[in-house]
Amino acid sequence: MAREILMPQLGADMTEGTLLNWLKQPGDQVQPGDIIAEVESDKATIEVPVESGGTILELKGQPGDALTVGSVIGTIGEAGESAPAPAKAAPVEAAQPAPAAEKQTNGAATAEAEAVDAPPAPPTPEPVAEANGDYPDGIKASPIARRIAAERGIDLRQVRGSGPAGRIVKSDIEGYVAPPAPKSAPAPQATPAPAIAGQTWGTLPQGPDVEIIDVTRLRSRIATRMIQSKQQVPHFYVTSAMDTQALLALRVELNNELPDDQKITVNDLIIKAAGLTLVDFPNLNTHFYGDKLVRYKRINIGIAVALPNGGLMNVVAKDVDKTSIGVIARRNKEMIGRAREGKVKPEDLEGSTFTVSNLGAYDVEHFLAIINPPEAAILAVGTAKKIPVVLADGTLGVGNQMKVTISVDHRVSDGAEGAQYMQKFKALIENPMRLLI
Repeated sequence: MAREILMPQLGADMTEGTLLNWLKQPGDQVQPGDIIAEVESDKATIEVPVESGGTILELKGQPGDALTVGSVIGTIGEAGESAPAPAKAAPVEAAQPAPAAEKQTNGAATAEAEAVDAPPAPPTPEPVAEANGDYPDGIKASPIARRIAAERGIDLRQVRGSGPAGRIVKSDIEGYVAPPAPKSAPAPQATPAPAIAGQTWGTLPQGPDVEIIDVTRLRSRIATRMIQSKQQVPHFYVTSAMDTQALLALRVELNNELPDDQKITVNDLIIKAAGLTLVDFPNLNTHFYGDKLVRYKRINIGIAVALPNGGLMNVVAKDVDKTSIGVIARRNKEMIGRAREGKVKPEDLEGSTFTVSNLGAYDVEHFLAIINPPEAAILAVGTAKKIPVVLADGTLGVGNQMKVTISVDHRVSDGAEGAQYMQKFKALIENPMRLLI
């Protein structure tokens, strides 16, 4: 029996992606997990796998088309099987007038006379942009069309879409000409196009001393999300200094027994500790949705990954509280590698409930991270550094210490809970054998 291939989720905040190419064609045999397409989102190129094996019967969409998350992009079944025909709408029966005794003999003549005498129906105004509550702002438009419109200050509601089903595409924005102002109205003052995040500093500087660079889709997305977070989410911060001597020693001991491709990083141990701590603080494993809080039973840690060409992406370590440190390390290495290569799997980006941002590799003493909404918190990890410490016998010695800061949404939690989380997290970092239990 034919089965639908659905467009996968491309991250918590993405509703569609652009089809780059098909890697399989109708008639090809596939196994579960085989990659059939590459789709571009604002974050990366994402590989689309199939969930079941069989023969590809049909693929829907051409390179360049925008594919909506959850839509049917193909079918898969048995060799020789036909793709199911698209569902047909049920025929609409013409409305019949209610029978009336006095019109039974001359109903046809009366209807004809009414048709002649009735004035023509007024023309229905054609919408400029199709409204649909399933799309951002109710307007059906491709991601790149939205970005260019935002950069140029174009109201999408005034643009007529030439794409499938009235979708606004890139060429519609590039060819858009604003309608002239009414003659009776004074000419409007020219204003510069707004920047991505809605802020402008006037006309762009010009000349040989400057270089004008287009903002990438990824950077545009980061700008929008982070401004939303800082403007709408009331952050508070709790910082704690932690002794990492035992943690670093445990890592060395574990890695002595492992091949290079399986070695455990400090970040793997930190992610494990963050997840185990959330077991005791489920309120911080919560997402804020206005008048509702969504508390997750699974603990999935988003890992902020710096990308080679700038920007960052969150990949997601799933069920870290229940997964061994060795498996966490292997999975993290694979996901981070795919992210830096620019090709990730849909499951790499899905399901984050809490995020860790680690700048320890960059000689950073400490920093404050911006919450990734709708999450309730994010952990910012600095560099483990050698510092002078007072030993148990009162003499001076050398220790290793790192500073960690948790940023918390004050609509979800309060300072005391943030501090208690940090106490528990610190205890695990300073007694890391508990991470192996």
